[in-house]
Amino acid sequence: VSQVPVAEGKSVQQTVELLARRLEALGAEKQGTFGVDCETYHTAAALGTQGQTGKLMYVMHNSEYPLSCFALFENGPCLVADANFDTLMVKLKGFFQNAKANKIESRGTRYQYCDFLVKLGTVTMGPSARGISVEVEYCPCVIANDCWNLLMEFMQSFMGSHTPGIPSVFGSKHDSVYSPGDTMVQYMELFNKIRKQQQVPVAGIR
Repeated sequence: VSQVPVAEGKSVQQTVELLARRLEALGAEKQGTFGVDCETYHTAAALGTQGQTGKLMYVMHNSEYPLSCFALFENGPCLVADANFDTLMVKLKGFFQNAKANKIESRGTRYQYCDFLVKLGTVTMGPSARGISVEVEYCPCVIANDCWNLLMEFMQSFMGSHTPGIPSVFGSKHDSVYSPGDTMVQYMELFNKIRKQQQVPVAGIR
């Protein structure tokens, strides 16, 4: 999962269309749509303790796994629960408070090209488009490090110089089996990066 910068002089939507055209020129076919969303919760208990920052928890959903809900702590574990986890979060509001304004999501089109699955998404926060996400999966392989070079080669064919480096989640996996949770960790990192990019101009005004 990686971010693609908006092409110079183009909007987010135009850049997405440009990438889509490149994919289709390669022979990729549309296979429906996808969506990944992320809500931020902060620990309410920590708010009362002075000088301590509350821990953030991200509750995420992915249309590829409609019956699951993912709860992630930054630099921490990824919990995979069933879809009823959202109702549990409402009951835990004494401990976790929803930072409502922080909901962020990526929605777009799925493409199939031979054994590759590509998801091209527009990342939005509230009504505005904030960035572009690209998720690429090589379906036959479950050991991420075994197919990274192949993934790189394929991504270069339509992402050019914006092909990403190896995701940090791969480093900790080594030769173990890649799981849906690993994808969600990458989306969480991408969303946080996009959130921080939006905050930079404000921080610059003193």
